[in-house]
Amino acid sequence: MLQSIQIMALPLQDLKARIDQELDENPALEVLEDRETISLDSMPEKNSEVESYFENSSDPGFSSSYDQAAADSKQSFMENALSKPESLREHLIWQLRLQPIPEEFFQIGELLIRNLDENGFHLEDPELLVSQDQHPAMKEMISIIQRFDPPGCCSADYIESLKIQASLVVDVPEAIYPLIEKHLQALDRGKYRDIARAEKIPEEEVLHCLEILKSLTPFPGREYSSAEPTYVIPDVAVTRENGEFRIMVNEEEIPVLGLNSFFDQVFQESGNNDQPGHAEAKSFVTSKIRDARWFINSIQQRHDTLKKVALAIVEYQRDFFIHGPKSIVPLTLKNVAEDIGVHEATVSRLTRGKYMQTDFGIFELKYFFTNAVTGTRKGGGSYGKEAVKAIMKEILEAEADRHLSDQKISDLLEKRGIKIARRTVAKYRKELDISSSYNR
Repeated sequence: MLQSIQIMALPLQDLKARIDQELDENPALEVLEDRETISLDSMPEKNSEVESYFENSSDPGFSSSYDQAAADSKQSFMENALSKPESLREHLIWQLRLQPIPEEFFQIGELLIRNLDENGFHLEDPELLVSQDQHPAMKEMISIIQRFDPPGCCSADYIESLKIQASLVVDVPEAIYPLIEKHLQALDRGKYRDIARAEKIPEEEVLHCLEILKSLTPFPGREYSSAEPTYVIPDVAVTRENGEFRIMVNEEEIPVLGLNSFFDQVFQESGNNDQPGHAEAKSFVTSKIRDARWFINSIQQRHDTLKKVALAIVEYQRDFFIHGPKSIVPLTLKNVAEDIGVHEATVSRLTRGKYMQTDFGIFELKYFFTNAVTGTRKGGGSYGKEAVKAIMKEILEAEADRHLSDQKISDLLEKRGIKIARRTVAKYRKELDISSSYNR
């Protein structure tokens, strides 16, 4: 039961890893068919005439029989060189090597660079990295590294980084430094007059400083972030053909499993064998076959339940699959659980980290479960949260030149029969990764 629950919760990529692990641990389990494998028989045959011509030519640079190990090594090197991006530390150390500095300074500089996080800021206090008598050299190296590309690295935080970057700007106003230290939030809110009054400078100078700040990078190291993109493999796909919906669970990524024929044969022939030591062998074979059957059944149960959940989602969210996200309706785990005859926890576990491919894009299964937002019009029913967010996005795209405030968006939604507070609009806007009206 525990194994079944665990397998139910696994996304497709994790399930593939779990199958590989089970195949390694249980000799009674084997792959009957690997859908991802391409038969060598289906590969195109070599053009022997062309190959023979080049092998017999006077050009020693071509040979199909040259050292394969060397070729593989070269291929691996080229792939790594092309695919691996340069890290922030590598980029800074490369610049450090070009500096005309003593070896001791280079070593301190390398320590400082290896102490930087992905933003380009110190992980530990730099004074802890070197001895007391090396502090003057350490401070000098920090000053040098801060002016490397990207400028502003090797700083304590984004405030110090912005000040360093500002100092490298030609003819930068002195007023920019107190703005960075004390007034960044006020700048973000557009309170230029208040800032000018506090610093006793013209408002035009505040605006000039703001333009300079917009050209700076508060987290300079992120340009060299080595974070890999995340790729999603849909667990289930829904298509609409001739007015009918077709639901397909992704089985292509999962191999077909079965019992190892040798183990099965031993199990069948073990009934009347009374030879010494046979009981232990029989117990081992029986245990492994039982585990293999349980594992195969658990995967099949995951497949069947996932298909039932997908079918229920399509039934409840039919308008979504016809018209798109604006038509999503409120749906709870309880609705689906009662519909397919399982516990709510099972539905929750199954929908976590799994994705559905639709005509409108790829969505996490949890996307289709949404709270209700009550409509204001008589008989208007209720709207799903995601539907409200989709309508909000549509309004903002249609009114892009008007920079609508959250209150104005709330008013426009009410005209469509959706009454939500301004703070709720702000919350949904942030979830849509849309900035405030001022920033827009």
